Amino acid sequence: MPRQVDHVGRRRLIAEAVCHLADERGLEGVTLRDVAARAQVSMGAVQRCFRTKEEMLVFALGHIGERIMERVQARLVRSPAQSAGTALGHAVTEISLLREEHRAEARVWLAFVAQAAVSEVLARTLKANYATLQEAFTRLIAEAGEDADGAGRLDARREARTLLALADGLTTHVLIGHLTPREAYGVLHTHLADLWERSRSSNSYENPRPAGPATDGTPTIRRTRG
Repeated sequence: MPRQVDHVGRRRLIAEAVCHLADERGLEGVTLRDVAARAQVSMGAVQRCFRTKEEMLVFALGHIGERIMERVQARLVRSPAQSAGTALGHAVTEISLLREEHRAEARVWLAFVAQAAVSEVLARTLKANYATLQEAFTRLIAEAGEDADGAGRLDARREARTLLALADGLTTHVLIGHLTPREAYGVLHTHLADLWERSRSSNSYENPRPAGPATDGTPTIRRTRG
């Protein structure tokens, strides 16, 4: 009998090879030949899975994006005792990729962002990912405002866009050494504290103050009576 080929598994194997090479040398250094060698498959196997290099890169971007989104979605699943603001802080931490164990992912993600500036198909994939995150953040910010009895004081969609842009910027600044991870977490703390401050009444609601990074680096908010 002909040997059965796990095409889905092989495509993921190739995507992992693309990500490893992108981490080491950027996407401009990724060739089909090098990908085949890293994945330990033939050039023909790569070409049977992907008709073009661009198709391979799009799949690899989706592959790493799914991995990050799985962690974000896990953070967005709230327990009854967890506030929308806390869930948002956890999710922003995940997409900022500031932890040491996520540094390689951060390098690969930004390599794809840079390539997307000159690749319309990669840009479409990235925009779809950001749109999904923006909707999730918009919902959480709106819910957090309602929890603080501050509904209507924030433009939740605009704030979600700002938060996404901030997260990407912090990823870049940490990677190039402009900020340390701890300094980046501090920026997130300050921004979230300001966000909740603007969502509350000027007189009668709780005053959120940064509590400093949690043990896992997640921005947390400590609320004290004003």
